[in-house]
Amino acid sequence: MISSQGMHWDFALILLFLGTAVPLLGRRRVRQLMQMPQTTKQDRLLLYASTIAFQWVAAGVILWRTAARRISLASLGFQIPNGGIVALISALLAALVLVNQLVSLNRISHGAGETQGILPELATKVFPQDFGERLVFFAVVITVSVCEEIIYRGFAQHVFRNSLWGSVLAGIIASAALFSLAHAYQGKKGIIATFIVGILFSTARSLTGSLIPPISAHFVADFTAGMLAPSRFRSSKAFSREEPVK
Repeated sequence: MISSQGMHWDFALILLFLGTAVPLLGRRRVRQLMQMPQTTKQDRLLLYASTIAFQWVAAGVILWRTAARRISLASLGFQIPNGGIVALISALLAALVLVNQLVSLNRISHGAGETQGILPELATKVFPQDFGERLVFFAVVITVSVCEEIIYRGFAQHVFRNSLWGSVLAGIIASAALFSLAHAYQGKKGIIATFIVGILFSTARSLTGSLIPPISAHFVADFTAGMLAPSRFRSSKAFSREEPVK
């Protein structure tokens, strides 16, 4: 166990990396993408491959260090203490995320949603545009759903809960804040939205003791966005270019 008076040096370094390097690297990558007039198929596939590699390496390092510190996989959420509760909360959380995504995308396609800022252009540059890209993107979604939940709801939430404050609430809030920092490239609104999502995911993990609910909801959120967002943003742009009725 981690002492309530502090944390292991390697855990502190990992958290420092997640809170500083990850946001900076994310902003740098997005800045490079935004400077490109458009992305090619090769650009997108390279982006997908590098994302998959980075995520698994990060999760692998965390699992290596937690195993070295004799922290069980069950403590990180690799368990299903109560199958019925886990299934119920997984279904409810995934449904909530799906409805929110569909409503948001529907508003965008009708010109009522947020179509300004970085996200619309970023979506058209990074999301898949043909069947082959969608297959690879599917692997990206699985990777991100599993690895980010291991990192933030498994590792970070456990460390924050058991080290500095020894509080379930502290673990939920701190891990959600760290998760939102990783999405700083989305701007202030994105940080706030991701923080709220992080709170929901961390709460589900705390209530069930399992990573299954946040992994399921995370997969639904990213898969829905990747499959539907590009066409919705294109529709919105077409809508905005129409001449007003006189």
